[in-house]
Amino acid sequence: MSFKHLIAIVLVALLFFSSCTPYKNVPYFQDLKKDKIFKEKITNFSPLIIQPGDLLAIHFSSLNHDADARFNYDLQPTPPNILPSIERSEQNAVVGYLVDKQGNISLPLIGFVKVAGLTTAEIASTLETRLSEYLTKPNINVRIQNFKISVLGDVLHPGSFSSSGERITITEAIALAGDLTTTGIRDSVLLIREIDGNREFVPMNLTSKKIFNSPYFYLKNNDIIYVQPNKDRVAQSDSGLIKASIIISALSVLAIIITKL
Repeated sequence: MSFKHLIAIVLVALLFFSSCTPYKNVPYFQDLKKDKIFKEKITNFSPLIIQPGDLLAIHFSSLNHDADARFNYDLQPTPPNILPSIERSEQNAVVGYLVDKQGNISLPLIGFVKVAGLTTAEIASTLETRLSEYLTKPNINVRIQNFKISVLGDVLHPGSFSSSGERITITEAIALAGDLTTTGIRDSVLLIREIDGNREFVPMNLTSKKIFNSPYFYLKNNDIIYVQPNKDRVAQSDSGLIKASIIISALSVLAIIITKL
């Protein structure tokens, strides 16, 4: 193989690999030893706190089923952009109660109940106490009906995702979005959260196992996750056709050189 031949091959290789993301930037949880079992206690999970704008699914039951129906079938209007999921059955009627700007919901007979700042378990306990005058041994179940998170940026399937539960982590949210691409920046994923009238912008490092102990690891309603693409992805988007034409030209030159050697 001649020197010219070798130079041509090197140039083509550089065209192919100059924009590749280094492997060291791709793996998650790089400081976690993967050759043995590692255990730690979960200390950063806390129940979700209800805020204005949340839609609560509340199921009322008691020993008096006729009295339950007054609560389970008394529907409140919901915002036009929210589709309430309401199950209609004698045994399992779920009603959507919207938390207003003052942090209240309105119930038949007892009127407004302050729920903002409480967990769903605390709301259930409060309602059971308030309704004991009207229901015989009330049993109330409360959950957030419009819980959703959004994942944007350099992921396979960006979008908004709903959850029927109250426990979803940042890793689960990214999995719902199809995972980061290899060009997504893993050590500075941005979490955007609105709480108590304030907006927080929190950088998250997915390359470290410390993410599991972060107070932001467990997501809250309406959280937004943004994955920034690295320069390779931007270059691929802006000049993909140019690079393709350069590679084709380089291959053509290489073919000419080979035929003349």
